[in-house]
Amino acid sequence: MSSPSSVSVCELPLFPLPDVVLFPGRPLPLHIFEDRYRLMINTVLEGDKKFGVLLWNPTISKSVNIGCAAEIGEVVKLKDGRMNIMTLGLQRFRIVEIVRQLPYLVGKVEWLDDSSPDADTLAIGDRVDKTLRDVVRLANKLTHKENIIPDDLPTDPVLLSFWVASLFFNSSDDRQDLLELCDTSARLKRELQLLDTLRGELAARAAIEDAFRS
Repeated sequence: MSSPSSVSVCELPLFPLPDVVLFPGRPLPLHIFEDRYRLMINTVLEGDKKFGVLLWNPTISKSVNIGCAAEIGEVVKLKDGRMNIMTLGLQRFRIVEIVRQLPYLVGKVEWLDDSSPDADTLAIGDRVDKTLRDVVRLANKLTHKENIIPDDLPTDPVLLSFWVASLFFNSSDDRQDLLELCDTSARLKRELQLLDTLRGELAARAAIEDAFRS
């Protein structure tokens, strides 16, 4: 996963989206139809292909202050000017200052990183990995399907924590809270609590089904 820049502060076009929290290392497909964002995407395609994704709250018409940079990969341009693009999450950022609002937001941002993982972080990551595999195994048993843990499941605890956060937390507020944490161990511990609860619920349902079959 490449870093957007070694510079600590830079300007970045910003794309506020409702219910969307992008994490580093995670894909995000987008359908671009508004004129201002067509302009933004066409502009960044001529440059470094990067822009920032922010969670937008339509109730209060305000975005959060911490988001994740996205890099554009595949682009499919439609005849009417709309686009379908595939992006990949890169590095998290915090908005320092909004430098332009029209025709689209541009912010001065600083990049964020987690503190360096230690032995405790690695141990918690291993527990999250094991519990996740138990959850998938129990879900397969109950649904009679074969949901497979992907071969590219991250082994790095930081990336693993982002992977779990993006797939197992339904609330955008919860996902945003996890995105804003700069402590991998704290993020993994919250995820372990969720996975432990889910594993217990699935195990109980599986035991009930086994009892009825016997």
